[in-house]
Amino acid sequence: MAGKKPGRRITSTDVARESGLSRATVSFVLNDTPGQSIPQATRERVLAAAARLGYTPYAPARTLRSGRSDIVLFVLPGWPQGPTLTELVDRAADVLSQAGLTLVTHVHTGDPDRLAGLWVALNPAAVFGVQPFTPQEAEGMRRAGITAVLPPPGSAADGDLAASVWVRGIGQSQAEHLIARGHTRLAYALPDDPRLAALAQGRAEGAAQACAAAGLAPPAVAAVPMDAAAAATVLASWRDRAAAPTAVCAYNDEVALALLAGMRELGLSAPGDLAVIGADDILAARFAVPPLTTVSIDSGHLGAGIAQGVLRVLDGVPADLALALDGVHVIERASV
Repeated sequence: MAGKKPGRRITSTDVARESGLSRATVSFVLNDTPGQSIPQATRERVLAAAARLGYTPYAPARTLRSGRSDIVLFVLPGWPQGPTLTELVDRAADVLSQAGLTLVTHVHTGDPDRLAGLWVALNPAAVFGVQPFTPQEAEGMRRAGITAVLPPPGSAADGDLAASVWVRGIGQSQAEHLIARGHTRLAYALPDDPRLAALAQGRAEGAAQACAAAGLAPPAVAAVPMDAAAAATVLASWRDRAAAPTAVCAYNDEVALALLAGMRELGLSAPGDLAVIGADDILAARFAVPPLTTVSIDSGHLGAGIAQGVLRVLDGVPADLALALDGVHVIERASV
């Protein structure tokens, strides 16, 4: 059976016919053309007709008229995308949508040619990078005429969202919480997923910085597979140390859950034998045995802030994207 043909796209000509007005008048109203004295009643007549017909602006034509698209491109790192980053993107998309902009995401795996192709294909109004852009990538955007870029080229120290929040901020907050509870010998449990190696190492470094600030030795570091028996092997190796850790920071909640399973294999329990803190506050953390203490990021608030920074840059106002750790906080449960 032949498929149903898609409906014809509603155009401004259809709106002109429906409203009984000239195409020029309708075009002025739909495009909000400046310098035109259109009576309010006429504007309402056009907009009512457009709503009845289901008219939506044609993006390619709008791009040709304005010289830029309504697209804001978020370039994401090549990590597995978890709930924290998803919430950030969703909230940013809401804020940008209210301003008439469309958020498009791209997972960047390090190939500059693919980014160069995006600049040409999308002609984005603005670009935001979770990680700072390389000089080569920044030059490609400049050549493509993209001037609204966050973080601005050369601002790696203050504008690296991944380093300041997802990496150092998490590890630092985990270790500081454990140290405040009286622990002086820490361990850091890394994931065994190679895609997360750099990110995980950064979190461990954040924990090491917190230990150094407190005058403590750096954490013992080991990768923990997603397997109870393998996790038990790592735990046993830590307990065999002369100065065995009394608390462990896990890269994320999944690694923390593996540690808790490994502890059960050894007949151990948290927090009596070993305190455990995770990260990301996934739903399963609430139902762990015991319920898992974790570090959470208010990523929705962060996403809204980034989107507002994009809007300021598009308005020609410099945006301060120095990323504080105010949105990183510990959710206290029973594992610490």
